[in-house]
Amino acid sequence: MSILDKSILRKAFLNICTAKTMAELYEANFKQVSKYVHATSRGHEAIQTALGMQLLPQDYAFPYYRDDAMLLSFGLKPYDLMLQLLAKKEDPFSGGRTYYSHPSLKDADKPKIPHQSSATGMQAIPATGAAMGMQYLEQQGIANSNVIQSTIQETQKKPITVCSLGDASVTEGEIAEAFQMAALKQMPILYLVQDNGWDISANAAETRAQNAYEYAKGFHGLEAITIDGANFTESYEALETVIKTIRKERRPFLVHARVPLLNHHTSGVRMEWYRDDLEEAKSRDPYPVIIQQMLAAGFTKDDIKTMEGTVKETVQSDFQKALLAEDPKPEDLFTNDFVPTPITEEKGERTPKGADKVVMVDCALFAVEELMKKHKACLLYGQDVGGRLGGVFREAATLAQKFGDDRVFNTPIQEAFIVGSTVGMSAVGLKPIVEVQFADYIWPGLNQLFTEVSRSCYLSNGKWPVSMILRVPIGAYGSGGPYHSSSVESVITNIRGIKIAYPSNGADLKGLMKAAYYDPNPVVILEHKGLYWSKVPGTQGATSVEPAEDYVLPFGKAWVLQEIWKQENMETVTIVAYGMGVHWAMNASEVLGMQDQIEVIDLRTLFPLDEETIMKSVKKTGKCLVVTEEPSNNSFARALSGKIQEECFKFLDAPVMTIGSENMPAIPLNSTLEETMIPSTEKVKIKINELLNY
Repeated sequence: MSILDKSILRKAFLNICTAKTMAELYEANFKQVSKYVHATSRGHEAIQTALGMQLLPQDYAFPYYRDDAMLLSFGLKPYDLMLQLLAKKEDPFSGGRTYYSHPSLKDADKPKIPHQSSATGMQAIPATGAAMGMQYLEQQGIANSNVIQSTIQETQKKPITVCSLGDASVTEGEIAEAFQMAALKQMPILYLVQDNGWDISANAAETRAQNAYEYAKGFHGLEAITIDGANFTESYEALETVIKTIRKERRPFLVHARVPLLNHHTSGVRMEWYRDDLEEAKSRDPYPVIIQQMLAAGFTKDDIKTMEGTVKETVQSDFQKALLAEDPKPEDLFTNDFVPTPITEEKGERTPKGADKVVMVDCALFAVEELMKKHKACLLYGQDVGGRLGGVFREAATLAQKFGDDRVFNTPIQEAFIVGSTVGMSAVGLKPIVEVQFADYIWPGLNQLFTEVSRSCYLSNGKWPVSMILRVPIGAYGSGGPYHSSSVESVITNIRGIKIAYPSNGADLKGLMKAAYYDPNPVVILEHKGLYWSKVPGTQGATSVEPAEDYVLPFGKAWVLQEIWKQENMETVTIVAYGMGVHWAMNASEVLGMQDQIEVIDLRTLFPLDEETIMKSVKKTGKCLVVTEEPSNNSFARALSGKIQEECFKFLDAPVMTIGSENMPAIPLNSTLEETMIPSTEKVKIKINELLNY
């Protein structure tokens, strides 16, 4: 092992000493800092510093919750980290919203750090998405709008993505999805696995069949090495070789770094409660190792003591300053849940003269095609959307042939990766449109949708909104059976931080798709597959004259599809519906011949929700029926009914009623059972009569 340049060793020692001193200060002031849980890098400082010193502003880093030494090596100050430790208003990562060492950073002179969650290992998929985005930018010759490269020398170095992981997280299934895609597509990513041999109180022997280095051998194309992560010089030299290779050859690596854990798992889980290896761990402390390397390079013991003294003064001073920093105010709670969208009103031609009437699936297809023609940052991926099939509903037909396999491509059966990769893709300046094949398959992706996608804007204090569109074919028809027929909107609407559309016709779908693309926030579009081709009797209204390319329809604007005037001598009712429910409502109204008594509202979007239009209508008619395809118990529709009842109580002549599917665990395959379970025009008609006669 060679002796490193003195300037490298000096910089590294100051960083390692700073991280160690901060951990010791937190212990010495435990009562002051223990209000909020934190973890430190003590024992991991050498490998983290060796990595951080070699990253550039164009690189993307996805640290984990023990990586404070890495953050310091990026150029952050102890004061910056302490503001987060104490949940202060000026915490540069989250404004006091999330834990210590959960960073998000967009400084021009530092590696970029998208939002980091606390869910162990969840960062691997967003990180791999960022590497996939880098690869795409290079293929298409697009510059990354989120990076300003500061020197010609740096500009010549291609960016990489780094994903830092604890060893225990590698047992997560989503890690396998990330490794699989990185190896398959040969992405420029480094997975750094810091192996201290512990989960919380469970050790490696209890929880792992192999370490990360051994595990990586199963992913062909993912090269792995194992090193002593407590030895700074070994770590620096190994990472230098790996990083140079990734920058040049654009392929993935895994570095397995063996390190001791010299502090508590977190401040709330103390090492003395369960650890039986503390003395052995102390024998592998990286701090004495780098001191010996400093001495070998020509530094004196006095030099080292002087540096330690300077570090201690800085850390203590920064801590006192952080203690006095301002706390967030109550009103700070309500900022940065979303970034403002430029699409706030309906614009463009909805029914251009001479345009053909097309089915709903084609309206979406044409919208995506127009977006891809106009924006190189737009791409589409998911299961079976590539050139051979173009989607199981032909919703991506011809797109791969027109735009190439780099822009429209298949993924493996990996819903978590499909959803979570959009975090990284968006972070490098792209706008991915992705889909899960059926709503029933969205469940493996919910972890990423909830933990990473929906919270990124809020917990990064507005720095990293996730700009993506997730298309979800939904709903029952034609004996789809229990695994292709579900409605899932009640689960999706309970995830805060995403926007949700559920259109009933092609024109709305196209306008909402365009609005979603220009919206900087994450959007889920629920597309009822029974409306795609209007093959279901009574759904001809889902076909539309195709709107012009410039047509956009803002979220949060319901459509009074059938409007009535206030009646003094007849009973009237408002029907609130969305998706297929709109057609059941309109058909029932026609069958009853009550178009003058029934006002039908098509919600179009479930969030944001146009409460103003709903309440205005119900106050006029005095009665309300909410129609959904979901089983109604504990549903979005039932919650909406309660909201209407609360807001309009003194105007109501009857309870607000809800009709949905029968409350059974799944939709059966048999067509008679399916028809028995889900609503229909006839069932809605009966419910209208019940309400009018109340």
